[in-house]
Amino acid sequence: MEPRFLLLSDVAAELNVSDSQVYHMVRSGELPAIKIGGRGQWRVERTRLEEYIARKYDETADWVQSNPLIDRDPE
Repeated sequence: MEPRFLLLSDVAAELNVSDSQVYHMVRSGELPAIKIGGRGQWRVERTRLEEYIARKYDETADWVQSNPLIDRDPE
């Protein structure tokens, strides 16, 4: 069974980005997370990560639709 909550380093590994990028996404509010424990360690709920990924797919699809690839070398 997969854990419900992930460390920021786990999220970084899932997304293939750096730990600092994930920290910035959390601190900016782009990726929902919680702080727990006396030292205030960040955790991301797996379902929130999956929602974030789905949202990014939607945003990317919208961007691709509004920025069509134009053939610069017509033959």
